[in-house]
Amino acid sequence: MNKKPVLWITRKLSANTESRASENYQVILNPEDTLVSPEELVEMSHEVDAILPCHSEVFSQDVVQHLGKRVQIIANHSVGVDHCDLNALSARGIVVTNTPDVLSDATAEIAMLLLLGAARRAIEGDTLVRKNEWKHWSPSFMVGHQITHKCLGIIGMGRVGQVMAKRAAGFDMKIHYHNRNRLDPAIENGAVFHQELESLLKISNFLSLHCPTTNETRGLMNERSFALLPDNAIIINTARGALIEEDALLSALTSGKIAAAGLDCFQNEPGGNPNFSQFKNVFMLPHIGSATHETRDAMGFRALDNLDDFFNGREPRDRVT
Repeated sequence: MNKKPVLWITRKLSANTESRASENYQVILNPEDTLVSPEELVEMSHEVDAILPCHSEVFSQDVVQHLGKRVQIIANHSVGVDHCDLNALSARGIVVTNTPDVLSDATAEIAMLLLLGAARRAIEGDTLVRKNEWKHWSPSFMVGHQITHKCLGIIGMGRVGQVMAKRAAGFDMKIHYHNRNRLDPAIENGAVFHQELESLLKISNFLSLHCPTTNETRGLMNERSFALLPDNAIIINTARGALIEEDALLSALTSGKIAAAGLDCFQNEPGGNPNFSQFKNVFMLPHIGSATHETRDAMGFRALDNLDDFFNGREPRDRVT
């Protein structure tokens, strides 16, 4: 690269990422980490050659139609690209990349935290001790659900799903999964494939969601899906909030069909759904599945790798369109 391309990093990223970016690019930063509006996306696009956004910046069809002609590439700081209208961006000739591989371990860790926390009533226990309300003990006190030898159903056996399966297998859980295609038996590690989602749901004492949001998966967990689960099933979601019809989950929690839930993502973000707060058996986190120092560096570096490839005439490794 002779003349440094102008790169806009829309949110505050790790210090290591921003430092590396400044070596090869004229970088415009957002040190206050303010949320960027659609209008700002359009306005700034006329001044930069590349944008490094997060999932919080939405490139809708309308936004894409008004982007400046100068923008050549959008290098996402995320695995999911459902915030990007890929067809509209492709029609404009704008390259789009993402950051796969590097956040699988961190997200699977959060999924296991939610699974254990939901099963063993972590929110209730923490609240009792924190509020100095722990006044007694008995054999019937704070009885939860053991995960050992229980069936864990995984929907979406991609990178994160596979790591989750390995972690859960360490707890002697029985792993079953539903995926668009069966994995190579050599990497299934004993997991049982279900061609049909319904057959997986029927045997899943625990269900963990690890699939992307698509037209086919939006509202995947609905009233019918929850009804197919065994009684007292526990559901975990570290993928996307749009996978769950939240009213259906609230009904299943109210009826007792679902024993507990662990949620790291919601239909409305940021903010979540305040209706879940009435349930002590719902363990919630603010979409922090990939929030570790190591993973944030890795995600930023992966996005920069894609930018370096593009501006040096190479095909970006993680190009999605």
